[in-house]
Amino acid sequence: MARNSAPALDRPWRRPGGLRYALVRLRGIAKPPITITPAPPDVFVEHDVAVPTRDGTVLRINAYRKSDDVPRPVILSIHPYGKDNLPRRRRGRWTFSVQYRVLRQPRPVTFSALTGWEAPDPAWWTARGFTVVNADSRGCGHSDGTGNLLSRREAEDTYDLVQWIAGRPWSDGRVVMLGVSYLAITQYAVAALKPPALRAICPWEGFTDAYRDLSFPGGVRETGFTRLWSHNLRRDTRQTYDFARMQEGHPLRDDFWRSVVPDLSAIEVPMLVCGSFSDNNLHSRGSMRAFTRAGSAHARLYTHRGGKWATFYSEAALAEQLTFFRGVLDGAAPSRSVRLEVREDRDTVAAVREEAEWPLARTRWRPLYLDGPGLLAPERPASAGSIAFETRSTAAAFSWTVPADLELTGPMAARLWVALDGCDDANLFVGVEKWRAGRFVAFEGSYGYGRDRVTTGWQRVSLRALDPELSRPWEPVPLCAEPQPVSAGEVVAVDVALGPSATLFRAGEQLRLVVAGRWLCPTNPLIGQMPAAYESSPHGRVALHWGPRYDAHLLIPEVP
Repeated sequence: MARNSAPALDRPWRRPGGLRYALVRLRGIAKPPITITPAPPDVFVEHDVAVPTRDGTVLRINAYRKSDDVPRPVILSIHPYGKDNLPRRRRGRWTFSVQYRVLRQPRPVTFSALTGWEAPDPAWWTARGFTVVNADSRGCGHSDGTGNLLSRREAEDTYDLVQWIAGRPWSDGRVVMLGVSYLAITQYAVAALKPPALRAICPWEGFTDAYRDLSFPGGVRETGFTRLWSHNLRRDTRQTYDFARMQEGHPLRDDFWRSVVPDLSAIEVPMLVCGSFSDNNLHSRGSMRAFTRAGSAHARLYTHRGGKWATFYSEAALAEQLTFFRGVLDGAAPSRSVRLEVREDRDTVAAVREEAEWPLARTRWRPLYLDGPGLLAPERPASAGSIAFETRSTAAAFSWTVPADLELTGPMAARLWVALDGCDDANLFVGVEKWRAGRFVAFEGSYGYGRDRVTTGWQRVSLRALDPELSRPWEPVPLCAEPQPVSAGEVVAVDVALGPSATLFRAGEQLRLVVAGRWLCPTNPLIGQMPAAYESSPHGRVALHWGPRYDAHLLIPEVP
């Protein structure tokens, strides 16, 4: 198989094309492609209905239903963002969440004036035979009390809300859940408690481990979204704690972080999980984990690499959600399936097809070995070598030219042999890129970032010890329990998990592996991946080693 050289040292955060991208961003900020439709006149809304929980704390909900009082199945979402923060008509124009301006929208998004942030559209769902309930979680909006993010108490509140809804005269006793991000995350914990009235969940992009997926991926502290999100919650809600402050006192995956992880194995209710390949910085890994580890015999994984909100409110996704809910409520036989979307680049869908599992059973896990500065090769090198880079200024790059059309679908993993100079620890940022005719090929990424790479991984060197029970060759899982600093002159193996993706490489295109000691994206808000940010390494140098003694490689998921 052919191979091709690439620059041994690189600066991936300086990819060309930033000016053109910035101009598109500016246009999107000024006029995002958001369309608001008026609330239909036949939807009756009950505002601020009080719901008591087991400890006497009152939650408040808005219920959207037809006015004929016919009992119907109910779609529930619960969250800290304020159920009453809805689009408004002002001076002849609709206003909507500022996040639709700050975060790039790659495609048009349409929903009704009844629709809260990342919530299902009541106008659409009531027209199709459902009642919709949007709830303020404890300590948020108009609900009483003080909240505990992702805690068991939050799950118990949701349990009580599910059972209360089931007893309303406008409910037929069957409740399902739907929503994006936090509105997805809340579904896992309550489903594990098994409220009798809960018939199905549809967590549309939601992480399942706050430490591993958001706050400390690979033990590397996230310093962007976590801080912004926590600040907003401190300002707008009453919480016992927030994750930004918990990062300070809990840098390791200790009892606190384990306490906010739902028991996925206890979930038995049917579930439709959206696993986006676009959201590697936040929800992608957790969504895949939910599908693979939940105990449900009836589960479907819906994958895509488009924009988060444009996809959620799209006709195709709505049809998928509706078909799933109706099937479950009508007694469809349990099954497990995957809707797989494969892309060539950000805007080109190569295939959409049905699969039976994730990762795909027919995957050929194949190593591409570091083989000299700038090179990846299918065969293990016969001679030793190394390359060093500054932790905060440059990156090592290794490239392989794809000899024939090749689909890579699944997670990836990099095994690196690392020595440190001038420091005893470092944060490694590892990316897999696609290049075509000498130009970087962009993909959709987290927070609306439109210049993302194929996939990305993080790993703090001192937290490299793996969980032997959870780790697989293609998915190393670090324990992040006890730091092990690197001594001078020591060469250690560091396994780095890279997030899920599904990409078609054409013959002659290049796969490039990039390794750095700082985040791989620019920080400029117009051309960078705002608000994603990660703690940089201490000043020093990282040396990567390969050869007969060091099996340094990237493990790729070839799909025949």
